[in-house]
Amino acid sequence: MADKPDTFSLWDLPLHTTAQLVGFSATLQHRYQGRLQEFGFHTGEEISCLHQPGFGAPRVFRVSNATYSLDRELAEQVLVTRLAGEANA
Repeated sequence: MADKPDTFSLWDLPLHTTAQLVGFSATLQHRYQGRLQEFGFHTGEEISCLHQPGFGAPRVFRVSNATYSLDRELAEQVLVTRLAGEANA
């Protein structure tokens, strides 16, 4: 999925931008994918970036009316695409 030009990692989602989850990296371990899905990270869900602290600290995302903090290693394996009408992501 990552080879689609409009698909990028959740880590690259700009602050205060919303995208749609399209899937997970093939390298993401099944147990982590399952846990993310338990939290509401399902294909088609809208995800927003709420906070991007500096120095590589975990970022804060909103999905399924809940807020989660994901570190870079995990967020880079969540694949999203721009929503129609969103500015360049």
